[in-house]
Amino acid sequence: MSELNPAKFIREVRQEMKKVAWPTRKETMVSTTLVLVMALVASIFFLLADGVIGMTIRAILGLGGGTQ
Repeated sequence: MSELNPAKFIREVRQEMKKVAWPTRKETMVSTTLVLVMALVASIFFLLADGVIGMTIRAILGLGGGTQ
């Protein structure tokens, strides 16, 4: 079993954190904006797809017609 040494662990974490390539503020803002835009596009797509599928099912089953 490995040795538990908190000081060694913290030193190793600091060394690894120095290796991380942190994004710039601009890169973070661009990525965030792209994610939000893509989420909006996907939600609109699924809203429309759900509407079309719902209308198709209603048409096939003959539900929601104006005649009684």
